[in-house]
Amino acid sequence: MTAEPPRDGPVIPRLFSAASEEVSDRRRELRRLGGATRALIERLVHTPADEAELAAMADEVEALVRRLPERQGRSAYDGFAEVSMAGSDPELGAFFDHSPLIGLANPLSPPLHLTIEADRVTGTAVFGSAYEGPPGHVHGGYIAAAFDELLGAAQTLSGAPGMTGRLIVHYRSPTPLHEELRLEGRFLRRDGRKVFTEGSMWVGDRLTAEAEGLFVSVPAERFMVMRRERDSDGGAPPS
Repeated sequence: MTAEPPRDGPVIPRLFSAASEEVSDRRRELRRLGGATRALIERLVHTPADEAELAAMADEVEALVRRLPERQGRSAYDGFAEVSMAGSDPELGAFFDHSPLIGLANPLSPPLHLTIEADRVTGTAVFGSAYEGPPGHVHGGYIAAAFDELLGAAQTLSGAPGMTGRLIVHYRSPTPLHEELRLEGRFLRRDGRKVFTEGSMWVGDRLTAEAEGLFVSVPAERFMVMRRERDSDGGAPPS
């Protein structure tokens, strides 16, 4: 059983290189477009526009959709969609721009901002109106997804990252929309291929949720097989 995470593994220093390194002009514009689309989604949820305005805007968005080519062949981006796969390719920088939780180029992302701090992973996020469940509060499914990503980052501190085996969320109090949430995830221990983690979510000094995560270590080669399979067909759905 391993109780302490190795601090010199390849995963740790590279985990969030996407946020700190200089990026290409194309990647920068992808992030900008993702942010603009995210803002569009937020305003669409609340828009008081009448039928004529909605029709005109729908025409404009449909025109933009036609301008974007459909995926053909290999995937159009490098990197990973989950933090848990960071470090599986020693030749590839750990970019997560297309992650549905932390991806700056993904308009479905809140986004969740994660940082490694010694023996833990901390994060912040503001969930907008598109994530509403109970009136004025975040849908529980998105809270669970945020924990999955947070604890997926924390389990890499074990030095043997893997995939989610079990996630248990305890909802302690309603989690508000439009307010900064503070998250903290910890690697607890490793027992063979099993990696145990825990996390918490706060708004100010109020605890809104806690989570327990069990991850199962997966060889880096398996992650790379999945990446090659994705790239071979561009990640497109079956016809």
